[in-house]
Amino acid sequence: MADTFNYRIDHHGSLVRPAELTAARASGDPQALREAELRAVQEAVAYQRKLRSTVVTDGDFPREDFRGAVLDAVSGFRRTDEVGADGLTRWVAESLPKANGPLLADWAARLAELTVIAPKASLPSPAYLAATTFQPGLGLASARELGEALAELIHAEIELLVSQGVRLIQLNNPLLLGQLATAPADPGALSFEDALAVDALAIRLDERPEGVRIGVAPGWVAPEAVDRVRAERLYGAIAADRWILPLDRGTEAELDLVRALPEGWDVCLGVVDATVPQLEELDTVMARIDAVGEFKDLEDAAVSPSRGFADVADRPLLSAEEQRAKLVLVETVARYVWGNEF
Repeated sequence: MADTFNYRIDHHGSLVRPAELTAARASGDPQALREAELRAVQEAVAYQRKLRSTVVTDGDFPREDFRGAVLDAVSGFRRTDEVGADGLTRWVAESLPKANGPLLADWAARLAELTVIAPKASLPSPAYLAATTFQPGLGLASARELGEALAELIHAEIELLVSQGVRLIQLNNPLLLGQLATAPADPGALSFEDALAVDALAIRLDERPEGVRIGVAPGWVAPEAVDRVRAERLYGAIAADRWILPLDRGTEAELDLVRALPEGWDVCLGVVDATVPQLEELDTVMARIDAVGEFKDLEDAAVSPSRGFADVADRPLLSAEEQRAKLVLVETVARYVWGNEF
């Protein structure tokens, strides 16, 4: 799959919110928030261009968390007062979802107007949303039914995004890597097989325009040990163009996740830890990439942080300056691996 559209310097999509945006959201003034979002996105695009990223995103600035692209734009879900261990407010599905308009396309169009660099959009996967919002007894037959309805909405949005010039789309399902463990985590409301079927529905496209990549991030941290059969089942069931996999701990399980990829498939390696401020040693990062290069053609690879820096707006994992240092390191690593050929 190696070509000129590997988007070597990538990131997951969410960035630390600027103080002005945080204050505007806290003010409760919709007009002030809208204006602050526009300014913040414009500044984020300029920021990413200075960092020489090969894609640009809106930083998730218009959203409360990484699920907001869907939960804020469809009916059928109810926000609760509960907060999970991951810091995310719990939502529950009360009916099959219906879209009230585009999910991300309006912001993607603004990105396309601001820069010639390829716009990127990140969406929560339908299987992840179904697994975390389904609650028996609220009128839905199963989490699978909910997931399939969400998959249709997200599939339609992906087609719209591609038609508007978005060239890199990432689906985030933080639960899947736990299901690849030799002792799999509890799948919750949606089985592993159902999750694969649901996410596969969302990313099906009859044609991929030149340069389009649809990627899946199946989680942020590799399990202690990977079940190779389940990993191969994951990659075989979901026809993604790119898999975004962690490579920031230096474990054998991280290498096993890449080994299980079919030959020639794109992989984006999360080479710096987005959860800790300490900056990785360049030699350490390069050694991990060299280990991948022993069995994987690096022409089919890209690099990024391990996860988003602020998947929840008011819970950034790092400061803005720490984030910048991590992104600069990702850019440096890319140039060490591929020179200036982006």
